[in-house]
Amino acid sequence: MALVSPADVVTDTRADDDLDLVERFKRGERAAFDELVRRHQGSLWRLARRYVKNDADASDVAQQAFVRAFKALAKFRAASTVRTWLYRIAINLALNHVRDRKREEPSDELESSIDPTGAARIIESEDQAQLRAAIEALPPKQRLVLELRIFDELPFKEVADLADCTENAAKVNFHYAVKKLREILAGGAS
Repeated sequence: MALVSPADVVTDTRADDDLDLVERFKRGERAAFDELVRRHQGSLWRLARRYVKNDADASDVAQQAFVRAFKALAKFRAASTVRTWLYRIAINLALNHVRDRKREEPSDELESSIDPTGAARIIESEDQAQLRAAIEALPPKQRLVLELRIFDELPFKEVADLADCTENAAKVNFHYAVKKLREILAGGAS
């Protein structure tokens, strides 16, 4: 039995279902990477979409994340789960994309997304826009923790790894994010 170094231990408490694919890829089986892409492309796209605000840019960010992962996968040490590692790559790329695009004029995405077929859809769109605006108003760490926990349904351990904080700090940030959202939405309703 081979000894395992601390750097090779998966920090998540559950088994990482993707490690077998990583090992197969390291042995030269390129189809293993294709399977990783199939497993995670939807969640990476959704993660990127929340930051970049349009489908085409989200697709670009997700594709860039997989390109970076492909180039670095041979050196993957399993210090985190494969999913956590992929999310970290995608988050960094999405944040870089947002930072690089800050100089561009903001588009009126709400008006173009409303389908003029009825009042219910307009109200629903307004509610969604209000929620998106409230989430965007959160401090960056709280926003990240909230989105990873709610939208991606990640356990707090993975959220903590991605947010570069302790699990307890992730829980505290989540609590304050929810509290702040309630305050923002209550203030907007009056």
